[in-house]
Amino acid sequence: MTPRRSKDLLFYLIALVVVAADQWSKYWVRSHLQPGVPWDPIPWLRPILSLTYVTNTGVVFGMFPGVNRLFVAVMIVVIGMILYFYYTMPTGTRLEILSFGLLLGGALGNLVDRLWLGRVTDFFDLNFWPLQDFAVFNVADSSVSVGTCLLVAFVLREMLCASKQSSG
Repeated sequence: MTPRRSKDLLFYLIALVVVAADQWSKYWVRSHLQPGVPWDPIPWLRPILSLTYVTNTGVVFGMFPGVNRLFVAVMIVVIGMILYFYYTMPTGTRLEILSFGLLLGGALGNLVDRLWLGRVTDFFDLNFWPLQDFAVFNVADSSVSVGTCLLVAFVLREMLCASKQSSG
C-alpha cells in the first residue's frame, strides 16, 4: 500500500469511527432517555456531567435555532472544504490526518441527523461552573471541537518551526 493510500485509509477510518460512535450514541439516547430529563449513569459524576436528551435545529451548540435547511447546505460546503484541504495538504502528518478525520466525522455525524430527523440529538450536559449553562452537545460536536483544536495546534507548531528556521 502506498503511503498516500495508508494515510487516506486512516483518515476515512477515523471519520467512520466518529460517525458510528456518534450515531450509535444518539440512537441509544433517543431509545432510552426521556427528553429534557437528566440521567446520571454514574452518580458521583453528577456535579460534572449528566446525560440530558435534547434536540436542536440550530447550528453549533444550538445557536440560531430553526435554520436546519440552510445549515444542511452549509455543512455540505464545509465537508467539501474539509476534503479539499485534506487532499491538498503538503505533509499529511498523523496530527493532520487525525484532526481532519475528526472534523469530517463530526460534520457527517450531525449532517446525518439533519437529513434524517430534521434536527440534531444532543445529550452531554456539563454541570460544573463555569460551564453549567453551556449548551448540551454530542459526540459529533466534541469531535469537531477536538479536531479544530488539533488543527490549530498543528498550524501554530508549523508557524513556530518556520519562524525558528528563518531566524536561525
